[in-house]
Amino acid sequence: MTRREILRFASVGSLGLLGAPSWAKPSRWLQEQFSHFEGQDVLARIVSKSNANDWISLPIGELIGKIALELRDTPYVGYTLELSKDLEYCIVNLHGLDCVTFFEDALDIARMIKKGKSSPDDLLAEIRYTRYRRGFMGGFETRLHYTTDWFFDNEAKGVVKVLTSDLPGAQPFTQKVGIMSKHPENYRQLASHPNLVQDIQLSEDAINARTMKYLPMDKIEAAEALLKTGDIVGVTTTAEGIDIAHTGLCLKDDDGVLHFMDASSSRTRMRVAIEPEISKCLNWSPALTGIMIARPLEVK
Repeated sequence: MTRREILRFASVGSLGLLGAPSWAKPSRWLQEQFSHFEGQDVLARIVSKSNANDWISLPIGELIGKIALELRDTPYVGYTLELSKDLEYCIVNLHGLDCVTFFEDALDIARMIKKGKSSPDDLLAEIRYTRYRRGFMGGFETRLHYTTDWFFDNEAKGVVKVLTSDLPGAQPFTQKVGIMSKHPENYRQLASHPNLVQDIQLSEDAINARTMKYLPMDKIEAAEALLKTGDIVGVTTTAEGIDIAHTGLCLKDDDGVLHFMDASSSRTRMRVAIEPEISKCLNWSPALTGIMIARPLEVK
């Protein structure tokens, strides 16, 4: 798509870009023009193994676990979604993952397989549905930047069930978000388009008005038996303006031990890895306070 075409579509509000209204629903064709996919070989390998082993018949959590193991040792690469300072692209990069794209890709490959689909375009469609508010990709401001917002929106869409409040020892979560609107200079699209900051702040206000719970670190061990492979983990924090500092997946081994699996940004690892028991590996910083859990739901 040429820049002239981009400007023409943006000017009529097709994508919620460059000042177009964020509520405008883009057509499927237009969304596909603003997509970028790397890792076709990885996806083909996973789909081939799924077909050979009838993974489609597994519960979705177990399927996510199988896919997560196929992504093991993928290098940690940050900022893979920030392709442009001006335009929002739906990006999938299976050759480099961060902590969010790791769980997101594992989840959405599973959702795609459950629907009997297999192509990069099929995966991009699933990613658009889970990554953007109400399932519609518009501009940068429609992306679900905060993990608690991702949990809330995807529960409303029937993708996950947030389990945290049902776990023994769960407590009110009072941390407030706001780092994006307070420091727009740290985000390429906000720095380039200050008019988007107001939309981001409105989203932050909505997040801060919600009632949420988290499970403190010292309560995780008692709740481990209630967690399953494929459950999505958000690690809560006291860092100013942030709700979730890290994300990953639960993975139960053959002995029934519940591990944490993540795309680690530790300088000694920098890859997707299986960590020790979830109750023993998430307290590497005093700023980390506990976890939130979202369980993927079967695809209807």
